Amino acid sequence: MLVILKKKNFYNSFYILFFLLIIIFNKFSTTEVKANSYKIENLQISKPYNNNFDKKIVIDSAFTKAFEILIYRITTLDNKEVKKLINLKKIYELVESFSIIDEKFINSQYISNFNVEFNKKNLFNFLEKKNIFPSIPKEKTLLLIPILINIDDKQALLFSENLFYKNWNKFEENYFLLKYILPNEDIEDINFIKKNINNIEEYNFKEIISKYAIEDYIILILFQKKNKIKILSKTNLNNNLIITNKSFEIQDTEYIEKIIKKLKIEFENQWKKLNIINVSIKLPITLKVNSENYNLINILEKKLYDLDLVSSYYVDSFSSEEVIFKVIYNGTPDRFISDFYTSGLKLNTESSIWSIE
Repeated sequence: MLVILKKKNFYNSFYILFFLLIIIFNKFSTTEVKANSYKIENLQISKPYNNNFDKKIVIDSAFTKAFEILIYRITTLDNKEVKKLINLKKIYELVESFSIIDEKFINSQYISNFNVEFNKKNLFNFLEKKNIFPSIPKEKTLLLIPILINIDDKQALLFSENLFYKNWNKFEENYFLLKYILPNEDIEDINFIKKNINNIEEYNFKEIISKYAIEDYIILILFQKKNKIKILSKTNLNNNLIITNKSFEIQDTEYIEKIIKKLKIEFENQWKKLNIINVSIKLPITLKVNSENYNLINILEKKLYDLDLVSSYYVDSFSSEEVIFKVIYNGTPDRFISDFYTSGLKLNTESSIWSIE
């Protein structure tokens, strides 16, 4: 039997095959550089280089440390709770890929830098079985205005006089998502604060906040009396106002560092709670796109890859006219549509199969 392909059909078939190979390559290549919130980069591991040196132990340490950092970044679990999740065999199952970007030997020490990428879908399934809801690991820059009031001396310590102001950005953890901008020592700002010092708890600081092109902020008022510090914080994150009160006792000379770290963890948790991913919501979405518009297909794939609430996606079918994607989304249809509006992609939702145009 002689089969004769028309030229147009031949090229269409060839194009589809080529396109499918590109999709497969893009999906499974471990060398392509993409923005990935579930990738821990430049993780340094150091081990003694002696007769007992074993490279596998180094890799085990890198995977374990990377897993801990990621869990701290996407959950509100404390140190003991994170340690309970450590299972090296399970961690290996969650690792998508890894690379050693630098290694050297210094003074009988082996030092290496790792990039470790975790499979988002498998990670979410693992956490779901533990009844743990992760959050979107999204960084945020915000303004911090710390005011220290010494009740005994009846003084308001501002900016460079304030140890919390001077030391706030010195204490960081590699899993922190919040980045802080501290106000400049502006004499006008100092006068605003001093003028309102008697009603400092009610003062809205709008004159100071308006000078910075940042919508998110934290007003931190610390009242110190002898060896006790009471703290009032007013946090505005994504137009959500969170007011908290805390008390600390000064027990040693390192109290500044301890209080700052505890406050930062509290603010991190506030931010993560606003970005919780409900993995129990599994919204199936079907998308179609013109198979001849490879550029649009590529943009769509990158968008689906980057969206934290997309737990998985795949090509369900393809033809010379269209490619059908199946997507599992951990959110509502409205939020999915909102995500696409910010990407510049046009989403048509008039039929049961949504189209990308």
